[in-house]
Amino acid sequence: MPNIKSAKKRVEVAKVNAARNRIAKSVLKTSIKKFDAAVAEGNREMADSAYRAAVKTIDRSVSKGILHKNTAARKKSSLTLKLNAM
Repeated sequence: MPNIKSAKKRVEVAKVNAARNRIAKSVLKTSIKKFDAAVAEGNREMADSAYRAAVKTIDRSVSKGILHKNTAARKKSSLTLKLNAM
């Protein structure tokens, strides 16, 4: 447990940031799962809309620092390949 006031504040700020990051990661994973479900179902229209939403979420995660840009590129590439294979 920190004794210094600034260290106590850093602990609190770290908790808030960790919660924010956890929410962002959850939203990201959910959007990718929705896309995968649409692809598995074979519904092209739903897959297209889920793809756009997933790519948007991935890009937002990069700008927030949740994902590295190369990781995002790899994920988007994988989603695109799945969509084109339909």
